[in-house]
Amino acid sequence: MTARLQPKSAGRDLDSDLLTAIRRAARQEQFLEVVSAEEARERFMRRIDLAPLPGETVGLAEALGRVLAADVAAPIDVPPFDRANVDGFALRSADTTGASDGAPRRLRLNGEVIVCGHPPALEVRAESATTIATGGVIPRGADAVVMIEHTDLIDEDAAPAIDVRRAVAPGQFISYAGSDIARGETALRRKTLLSSREIGMLAACGLAEIDVVRKPKVAVLSTGDELAAPGSALAPARVYDSNGAIIAAAVAEAGGEPVSFGAFRDEEAALERAVRAALAACDLVVLSGGTSKGAGDLSHRIVSKLGEVLVHGVALKPGKPLCLGAIDGKPLAVLPGFPTSAIFTFHAFVAPVIRARAGLAAQATRSIEAQVPVRIASELGRKEFVLVALAPGEDAPVAFPTAKGSGAVTSFSQADGFLEIDALAAALDAGSRARVTLIGQTAAMPDLVVMGSHCIALDVVLGALVERGFAARTIAVGSMGGVAAAERGECDLAPVHLVDPATARYNVHLLRPGLALVKGWQRMQGFMHRRDDARFAGCSATDAIKAALGDPGCLMVNRNTGAGTRVLIDRLLGGARPPGYSNQPRSHNAVAAAVAQRRADWGIAIESVARLYGLAFLPIAPEDYDFLVVESRRERAGLAAFLEALRDEMVREKIRALGMHPAEA
Repeated sequence: MTARLQPKSAGRDLDSDLLTAIRRAARQEQFLEVVSAEEARERFMRRIDLAPLPGETVGLAEALGRVLAADVAAPIDVPPFDRANVDGFALRSADTTGASDGAPRRLRLNGEVIVCGHPPALEVRAESATTIATGGVIPRGADAVVMIEHTDLIDEDAAPAIDVRRAVAPGQFISYAGSDIARGETALRRKTLLSSREIGMLAACGLAEIDVVRKPKVAVLSTGDELAAPGSALAPARVYDSNGAIIAAAVAEAGGEPVSFGAFRDEEAALERAVRAALAACDLVVLSGGTSKGAGDLSHRIVSKLGEVLVHGVALKPGKPLCLGAIDGKPLAVLPGFPTSAIFTFHAFVAPVIRARAGLAAQATRSIEAQVPVRIASELGRKEFVLVALAPGEDAPVAFPTAKGSGAVTSFSQADGFLEIDALAAALDAGSRARVTLIGQTAAMPDLVVMGSHCIALDVVLGALVERGFAARTIAVGSMGGVAAAERGECDLAPVHLVDPATARYNVHLLRPGLALVKGWQRMQGFMHRRDDARFAGCSATDAIKAALGDPGCLMVNRNTGAGTRVLIDRLLGGARPPGYSNQPRSHNAVAAAVAQRRADWGIAIESVARLYGLAFLPIAPEDYDFLVVESRRERAGLAAFLEALRDEMVREKIRALGMHPAEA
C-alpha cells in the first residue's frame, strides 16, 4: 500500500512550499522537446535580430576592439606630401646617371637643410642637391633622394658640394603624397574590427572620434538556492557562483558589455522581477541554472510567462537542459547550471548572437600553409618577416606580399599575417609553400580578389558587396600588373584602363584566352592646374599642354610606367620630356597633391580627383575603366555578386554622383 502525504493532519504539519516542491519532483516535468543542435540553432536565429546594433561615437582611446559602424573616407592624404624615406640629398635623378665610385657626379649644395616639420624654400635645379632628413618634404624640382652613405661631402670654400657615387632612379627613396592613404579613398570599411593598427590609420588621418557599433548589453543572472557570492563565507550545502563570473567574462570576450545582476534564489517572484528588469535594461539576457526537469524547472516557467520558449532541450552532451526563448524580440538564454555545460552552450548558441550584434565575425586558426606566387628577395644574413595578404588559391591559400613599406601605417592593417625568410636565404622563390603566422585570431579569406588599377568608384561597388555579406581583397598593382595577375590566375578580376595606341580603343586589346572583358564606367581624364595659374587661363587642354611645353619653368608631375594614365600622357607629349617628367607617383591623388602644393604646375589625372583638391580641370578625353574577368572564376559567389552589383541601379547612381558614367547594363 502506497503511503499518501497529507497537507495537514492531526499531529502532522507540512510546510506548503516544501509540499509543492515534492509534488513537482514527483511529476518529473519533462523537457518540451529535445531537438538537434542544428535545429535549436535554426529556431533561435530565425526569431531574433542578428543585425549589428546602431552606431555610437567614441574617442580613439575607446575604439580599440570595436567595429566600425560606417565606411571611413580619408579626409587627407597620408603622407600629406612627398617625403624622403632616408637621410640624404634631394636631387634630380637625371643628374646621377652613370655615377659610380670611380666616376662620381658632383652636385652643388643648395643653401638649406630640410628637416621634419619645415617646408622647403628653395627649388632643386639642375646639377644641385638639397640636404634632407628622413620624413622631410621633397622640394620642387627634385624627383629622387640619394642616401648620405652613397655621397662624399666636398667642402670647397664658399661652394659646398657633394660627389654622388651611386645613380638613383626617379622616385627612389620617396614616399609620394597619398601613397599610403589617398584623400577621398575608403581607408576603412564598415564592419572593420579596430585593432591598434586601424587606430593608427585613423590617427594618421587626423580623426579624434569615430562611429562604432554599440556593444550589446548582456544581462548575466545566476539562479539556485545553493549559490553564494565569491568573497562571502561558504555555508554548508552552498557553492560559489562561478557561472556568473565565467559568463560575464565570456560576454566581454565575445564583444558584449556584461551587466551583472547577481545570483537569485529559486524564488519565482523575485527571479521574474529580476528578469523583467534585465530585459528593460539590456539587449540580451543570459541566465544559468533552473533549466532541468523537475523541481528546478523555474527559469523555463518564467520564460513561458514573459514570452515564447523556442527550445527546451538539445541533443548535446554536455548541454541537454538548454532553454532558448524570445521576449518582445529580445533573445533570452537559460544555460545549464553546471559550469562546463554552461560555457559550452554559451559559446555554441549565445556568443554568435553577441558577435553578430556587435558586428564581429568568427575566429579561425593561428597558422596556415600558403603558396607564395611571386619571388620575394631578401637580404642575406638577416631573418626577414614579410607581411602578406591572403587570397583563395586552387589547392591552398595564396600569400601576396604587401608592398607599401615600413613607413606605411596601413601595412599591418592590410596584412593577414607574415611569413619568415631564413637569414641564409637570398630569396623565397615564386611558387614556394610557406607557413603564414596570422595576425589576430582570424584568417579572413576573401570572397573576391581584385588586382589592378584603383578607382574611388570601385569602392562603391566593393561597399555594395560588403552589404551583401561578401569580403573583398583589393591589391593595387596598376593596370599592367592586373593584366599579368589575371593571366596567372592570381585574382578573380583586374580593373584596367589602358588605351591601344593603334586603335585608340580602351582595354579590348588586353583580352587573352581565358579572360573576358566586362564594361565598368567612363571617367574623364584631363589637364589639372592651380586656379590661380595665369599661364593656363582660358586655355583648352591642348593649348594648356602647348603652353606648358613652351615654358622651361613650368614643372609637370608624371605617372608611373604601367599606369593607364601614363600611356595617355606619353601619347599626348609625342616624345617630349618636359621638366618634371621623371617625377612619377603611382596615383591620381599624388599628382593632384603635387600640383596643389606647388611642387609641380600641371599633371594629367581624372576629374573627380581634381575636384577633391580644388584644382582647375581641362577635359582631354574620357577613358574606359573596365574589368578583365578570369573565366574559370566566374562561378564563384563573390565574383557573381560583384557583377550583379555593377548592374545595381543604386550602385550606378552612386558612381554617377562621383562624376563618372557607368556603361550600359
